[in-house]
Amino acid sequence: MSFTLIQQATPRLHRSELAVPGSNPTFMEKSAQSKADVIFLDLEDAVAPDDKEQARKNIIQALNDLDWGKKTMMIRINGLDTHYMYRDVVDIVEACPRLDMILIPKVGVPADVYAIDVLVTQIEQAKKREKKIGFEVLIETALGMANVEAIATSSKRLEAMSFGVADYAASCRTRSTVIGGVNPDYSVLTDKDEAGKRETHWQDPWLFAQQRMLVACRAYGLRPIDGPFGDFSDPDGYLSAARRCAAAGYEGKWAIHPSQIELANEVFTPSEAEVTKARRILEAMEEAAKAGRGAVALDGRLIDIASIRMAEALINKADAMKQAA
Repeated sequence: MSFTLIQQATPRLHRSELAVPGSNPTFMEKSAQSKADVIFLDLEDAVAPDDKEQARKNIIQALNDLDWGKKTMMIRINGLDTHYMYRDVVDIVEACPRLDMILIPKVGVPADVYAIDVLVTQIEQAKKREKKIGFEVLIETALGMANVEAIATSSKRLEAMSFGVADYAASCRTRSTVIGGVNPDYSVLTDKDEAGKRETHWQDPWLFAQQRMLVACRAYGLRPIDGPFGDFSDPDGYLSAARRCAAAGYEGKWAIHPSQIELANEVFTPSEAEVTKARRILEAMEEAAKAGRGAVALDGRLIDIASIRMAEALINKADAMKQAA
């Protein structure tokens, strides 16, 4: 174990992250009744330029008037390269004590996060805001991915990173027609069999980017979250994408349509069998400690410190889901 210990981000249940346009009050009202763990009220891509000022007002009213229960509430501000951003932050953070986090889009360098941190810190101090705002950043450009490790250490407010596959594809000039989907040309051929036939195996064009962001998050104590899957009429495609990320170590995935919320919650919820095994691992550890044994074994397998940490993390997640239910 390294002598360098990394503090983990504020723990939050983050299986599903629902995107809701701030220009649509009806959608915001409906989202308050959803089963999403995290909701971000959007001021950026989902809102036309002429509607951004009204969307800001809509969000302030919604955050203050609607009952959001135990959900983590977040806003996605406009980019730092726009003149909308500072008013997004100032107006909403000053007026909305219910706000938990800010989603910063198209982060390219650590200074982007630093700039928002300075602004939010001054507002919190001026308004004597008791609840500290957390940050989630969108890694959705080649520049952001090139600097992802440095961005991961850019602010103590940082809690999570999301992989924004649509803008990332555009930034990298990737040939993609469905947001978060795959391309048959991104494939490999097997060698010829005895009959001279070859098989085509599709590949995942997002694997490298998702894995690189995942490693940066886990190295520096952040939650890795997968971004959108654009075809909400294709639940099988969504589930496939979500399961790949869950297997790799992601904590959750975006939902751009209410129908995707339960799919995300299902995939990123530990099974009863997983929770039971995790509890048995911790019980075995406790019994070994009481008996003065240094080695711990369960079902014929040695349990190491990594297994114990994973078991603890899984149980904490399961307990958090019970509290949110």
